[in-house]
Amino acid sequence: MPPDSIKTSDFFDPVTKPKHYNSHPSGIECIEITRHHNFNIGNAIKYLWRQGLKDGSPSEQDLRKAIWYIEDEIKKVK
Repeated sequence: MPPDSIKTSDFFDPVTKPKHYNSHPSGIECIEITRHHNFNIGNAIKYLWRQGLKDGSPSEQDLRKAIWYIEDEIKKVK
């Protein structure tokens, strides 16, 4: 846990709170949105939300992952 003098939003931990989790301009953490959706939709949102922000993960790869989860969800609802 961060010391009381540090705001939680300023604290980063590589396991529980990496920087790319809070990089969205809204300041909202992606999980606050994705936990309200099923697995496939939540993962698609996650990859779109954080595309290109995770170290070493190019934008195209994240976008392709989002597409994969959306296509998988389409198969489920057919």
